[in-house]
Amino acid sequence: MQWDDQLFTAIRADKPAPTVVARSLGVLHEAMYEAWTAYDSTAVGEQVGNALRRPSSEATYANKAKAISYAAYRAAVDLFPDFKSTFDAFMQSLNYDPTDIGTDISTPQGIGNVAAAAILNYRHQDGSNQQNGYADTTGYKTVNPPLDLVDPGAPSITAVDPSRWQPLIVFNPNGSGTTITQKWATPQWYTVKPFALTSGSQFRPPPPPAFGSPDYIAAAQELINYNGSLTDYQKASAAYWADGPNSELPPGHWCLFGKFISQRDNHTLDDDVKMMFILANAEFDTSIAVWDTKRAYDSSRPVTAIRQLFQGQTVMGYVPGKGPQMIPATQWWPYQQMTVGTPPFAEYVSGHSGFSAAGAEVLRRWTGSDTLNATYTMMAGTSKINPGVDPATNVNMSWATFTDAANDAAMSRRYGGIHFSFGDLGGRTIGTSVADVVWSKAYTYINGTASVPGGQAVVRRYATIRH
Repeated sequence: MQWDDQLFTAIRADKPAPTVVARSLGVLHEAMYEAWTAYDSTAVGEQVGNALRRPSSEATYANKAKAISYAAYRAAVDLFPDFKSTFDAFMQSLNYDPTDIGTDISTPQGIGNVAAAAILNYRHQDGSNQQNGYADTTGYKTVNPPLDLVDPGAPSITAVDPSRWQPLIVFNPNGSGTTITQKWATPQWYTVKPFALTSGSQFRPPPPPAFGSPDYIAAAQELINYNGSLTDYQKASAAYWADGPNSELPPGHWCLFGKFISQRDNHTLDDDVKMMFILANAEFDTSIAVWDTKRAYDSSRPVTAIRQLFQGQTVMGYVPGKGPQMIPATQWWPYQQMTVGTPPFAEYVSGHSGFSAAGAEVLRRWTGSDTLNATYTMMAGTSKINPGVDPATNVNMSWATFTDAANDAAMSRRYGGIHFSFGDLGGRTIGTSVADVVWSKAYTYINGTASVPGGQAVVRRYATIRH
């Protein structure tokens, strides 16, 4: 859990896409799990099988902690090299030497280093294009020119095909007052090799309602109704679950719930390694399944669709910095920060809904109960969306169950004008389905029934073996 905190420090500062966050957590926990298997009598690693197994007399807390810390350190530096000094300092605070690159697998540090090397080599070839900054490898191009949400004099309808995704021009989040034009974040993600899915399209849902159809218009009208009359709770929900830049993003948010469960239920180190191995990989595979659907349908966000569908009409809508007012529908704004507008990728399906459904399903299964009992209070005026104004009073948020939390996170994207109902519900279905197959696959490793051919060869490639 401390290594998650270290990775979150880098994530919050580096501002990667949610897909990259999900993969980074998956890789971190794959590496730690791989090292931990050396000290478990049953579990096997994804890449090394049982080839790192040590005598039971060596399965001490100190050895486990040291091995997984070296594995986590190597993975974290590989994922976020600009934060090496931060990770070095944390290793030193644990009284470990970050410069120890030894591969003697009779030592905990050797086990950690070898385990990380095996996972990283595998993941460098998974289609994410990490080595080139996760740049697109598929040649994606939007069919629509950007929609300028910053310049009041800019045309409010510019889409060539309003059923397809449209990039936005929004304020630069660095506070400079300049603008940026969105580019689809990691459009190649549907090609990434999953942990448990047979392919990114395994759980791809049917297409969304046709643009302009009665079902589509009803979903758009729902967002207009929310947008113009948000309650304090709905405003707080939209802001709390937004998990945008400078946060740990939705996959990380559910790993924070994992940390809460670890502390609540007095987990051992073994418990945390196993639980987070499953949880992080569920978030990772969900990112692949959700992005596969987003790419397959390339669907427009509400800010594009509503302006097109309701042009010529006046609606009650949220005006940034001013609150709800009667406005032309062609000026409709989502309830979001002006540096975000809407995230830079297609609407259908909702990543928040998918990540949350997957996280809730894993934690329900792990704890054997839906009970969560988590709370959060958003103080008046502290919303990042409309700071100094929203919410008007303190809002006490509570989630008795994992289901409650996942549903609130999913609904928050409707309150915020980010997703239609069909994008929300489709994401929930994907997340639950992904969690099921990840849980089953992970336990084949944990209970030692997985077949891992070539584990000895992998270890020989990276290790110094002393008899």
